[in-house]
Amino acid sequence: MNRIDRLFGILTMLQSRKYIPAEKIADKFEISIRTVYRDIKALIEQGVPVSFEQQRGYFIVQGYFLPPVSFSTEEANAFLLMERMINGFADRSIQKHYTTAMNKVKAVLGTQQKENLEHLDNNTFMRVPPCFVNDADHLSLLQHGISARRILQIAYKNRNEESSKRNIEPIGLIFYAFSWHVICWCALRNDYRDFKVSRILQIRDLQLPFSKTDHISLNDYMKNIPVAY
Repeated sequence: MNRIDRLFGILTMLQSRKYIPAEKIADKFEISIRTVYRDIKALIEQGVPVSFEQQRGYFIVQGYFLPPVSFSTEEANAFLLMERMINGFADRSIQKHYTTAMNKVKAVLGTQQKENLEHLDNNTFMRVPPCFVNDADHLSLLQHGISARRILQIAYKNRNEESSKRNIEPIGLIFYAFSWHVICWCALRNDYRDFKVSRILQIRDLQLPFSKTDHISLNDYMKNIPVAY
């Protein structure tokens, strides 16, 4: 990779996360820490407002945006294939957001790329078993609850067809045993619980921050799941 491509890659990486340690940049591009320092300096000299915070890393000052990006044909094709996966394994909320994102990708493609992508679109199919079809629209709100650390209220029906209302603090989503599951702290049980998303009847954002600040990591919780996914 030449330096120009690497600088653009570092800039894109900085745009994708709030903070990026120098070590992560070095690992990503297989360069030394000293080279990272030089590349960051070069970006600053070109007018990119990169700053640094101890213990966290580099970040781009709020308010700076990259100009519209371009995509290679292979990247656009990968997005198209992912659209098929989304339609097969996600619910309506995620499908809707992905469709609008995909339209933005298509908008910046060249004429020939658009024609090629349309041809590929018409010749790519995915057959999904009925057990995978998810006609709810809860995943997007669950994602927001996880990322914003917000308490959600759910109406839930268990395997015995018993319904209950729970206030939950969602810590993560896992797809296993052919279904999406939300892992969360349940106020009713005062413990962590695993709720199958397809059994959620209703969901509401209570606009309240998590009351518990020391949640278990999702990776640690996954060690206790009694199935091999």
